[in-house]
Amino acid sequence: MTSPLTHFDAQGQAHMVDVAAKDVTHRVARAAGRIRMQPATFELIAGGHVKKGDVLGIARIAAIQGAKRTADLIPLCHPLPITRVAVDFELDRAQAEVRCIAQVETLGRTGVEMEALTAVQVGLLTIYDMCKAADRGMVIGEVRVIEKLGGKSGHWVEGSASPPAPR
Repeated sequence: MTSPLTHFDAQGQAHMVDVAAKDVTHRVARAAGRIRMQPATFELIAGGHVKKGDVLGIARIAAIQGAKRTADLIPLCHPLPITRVAVDFELDRAQAEVRCIAQVETLGRTGVEMEALTAVQVGLLTIYDMCKAADRGMVIGEVRVIEKLGGKSGHWVEGSASPPAPR
């Protein structure tokens, strides 16, 4: 029986997956996450009153940069020719939280889920960094892939059945 973990060979050694035989397709991944904070910290961000500058603008640039640097951070990720990165933030005053949603696209032989996840994490970490003087208790969480499109496994949306395991 072969392992569903594709980053290990038959002897259990880590390796970079060979994607040479895969078709080049348009691949899209969307990821999301959130950072919860004290209401006063939320108001600083929402009102643009953080001394370090435009928190969400800087976090957006950081998230895009994070997506582009994923292969430098995650050892077995392929460096990919990313064709698009879009990052949005949603402010939820009632929950005192900021949600980050990143969409990454490529024309390639492997998906961009890791790039989307990295974008979200780096964007949220940037918010933490810029606001930590006001609130060291911020909590980052619920980072996950919410949609994936392209490749052999097709279209998957959070809440639907998992795509079939790669062969």
